[in-house]
Amino acid sequence: MSSITDIRILSSLEKIYDSDKMPEGAYKGFSMLRNEKKSFQLAVETAEECEIDLAYESTLKDMRIYTVEHIKSDLPMNKKNTDSYYRFSKSGYYPDLLLPFEGKLKAKKGITVLWFEIDGASNDAGRHRVDFTVDGKSVGVDIEIIDAELDFKDFVYTCWFHTDCLMSHYGFEAFSDEYWRVTANFLKTAREYGMNCVLTPIFTPPLDTQKGKERPTVQLIDVTVSGGEYSFNFDKLTQWIDMAHSCGVEYFELAHFYTQWGARHAPKIMATVDGTYKQIFGWKTRANSRKYKAFLTALSVELKKYLEERNLKEKVLIHVSDEPAKSVLRAYKKASDHIHSLYEGYKIVDALSDYSFYEKKIVSNPIPANDHIDKFLGNVENLWVYYCSAQCNHNVANRFFCNDSIRTRIIGYQMFKYDIKGFLQWGYNFYFTKLSKGKINPFEVSDAGKAFPSGDSYIVYPAEDGTPYHSLRLKVFYDALQDMAALNTLEKLADKKVCLDLIEEKGKHNLTFREYPHSDEWLLETREAVNAAIKDKIK
Repeated sequence: MSSITDIRILSSLEKIYDSDKMPEGAYKGFSMLRNEKKSFQLAVETAEECEIDLAYESTLKDMRIYTVEHIKSDLPMNKKNTDSYYRFSKSGYYPDLLLPFEGKLKAKKGITVLWFEIDGASNDAGRHRVDFTVDGKSVGVDIEIIDAELDFKDFVYTCWFHTDCLMSHYGFEAFSDEYWRVTANFLKTAREYGMNCVLTPIFTPPLDTQKGKERPTVQLIDVTVSGGEYSFNFDKLTQWIDMAHSCGVEYFELAHFYTQWGARHAPKIMATVDGTYKQIFGWKTRANSRKYKAFLTALSVELKKYLEERNLKEKVLIHVSDEPAKSVLRAYKKASDHIHSLYEGYKIVDALSDYSFYEKKIVSNPIPANDHIDKFLGNVENLWVYYCSAQCNHNVANRFFCNDSIRTRIIGYQMFKYDIKGFLQWGYNFYFTKLSKGKINPFEVSDAGKAFPSGDSYIVYPAEDGTPYHSLRLKVFYDALQDMAALNTLEKLADKKVCLDLIEEKGKHNLTFREYPHSDEWLLETREAVNAAIKDKIK
């Protein structure tokens, strides 16, 4: 007698927890554009543990298949200032890690899930089908590839890339052959899933660092001090830029020139001084010290020359200090004024959420959090948005383990409506505890040592071979970017009103960063309506 009790096709928005029953209803299929990736899931329910042969027939090529694995979370959500839009919020095991499927399905008692990803670029436009047979039970899904392309416009997406975390996890040295190999592997995956801008450690980034302590050195610019004069070598930076370009990355976000949360100190900067390699700036250096300002001035002359010779001026983002609060406005202003004077004509950006920084012209390109963005909307040109661990209230989008997937994906519709030009998140692969006090194993610790909600600090997992394993959240956030790009395509074929009428159902919903229907069906059906409108326009 078969141990399989049910099989079912699920959308990519479903999350199946250990205690779940099989969802009711049938997910019959979807459409996608030619240069799009789309995913669906196959859920198999069994009465006991068993090994299952998976058989399927398909007209599609190159489907990627993964098993959906559960990862432990001791801190799934913040304990304070949190809303109620979470289906599960207690410590436990959450579906997140996607492991490449190796041919045999090792089903546990209950529901085991396989994740399928289709690449439209590898297949012909038209109708396709995938039919599954599992132990005599059959189910199928219909897919239509529409002969049109997503338009990402000039949208910029960065998720902070931490090479020191790769070094610490794998045990290689900075700038060794293995450093460059593994960094390229992780960056290729980042680019494949939308990230076209990379945090570039011209100096070791002064981010998530305990005061008085330091993170491993990953400084790309070599500094020499001789007779009190500075000189700079950009060979490592050139290798970094060439590697990033080979991965498809276009934009370079230079590491912050001052410490996080207020610009009070200089970052760690190493140099060869009269033949001795040592630290010349750091926590003991006041941000507005004459010596550090002189260093920044000398650097700016050579760095601008270097960037402009390579036609990178328009592709570079400059940072002052991350997430300054109003209490440090004065210190931030001094630092910001100096950087603006040195890098006139460059795009200078910072993540901050107090509108007074922009109102007083202290920052030229603010990046507010999605729960503080309202004051910035309509007042800032080329506005970006970000979120981190603090954005856990007001139903705003985020990517925590415990978020329903619609709460991760909805931001695509939101960014389209408000013409957002870029998105920032801080943790592509942060495999340290809070303030970088120690290492973690991301397969066992998902919350930076009970510091940040699980899912905040990384979106890929380090495989043994130096490549990244994907997460469910990586795919779902990319779906958000693709939703935005599909709306861009329709806007070009029609106009923005047509697009807004579809996503707001002609005024039935007023879509904001805090308000949207909490319904998988609504989001999926809306995207199908967008695709149908595109198809109609290109006939």
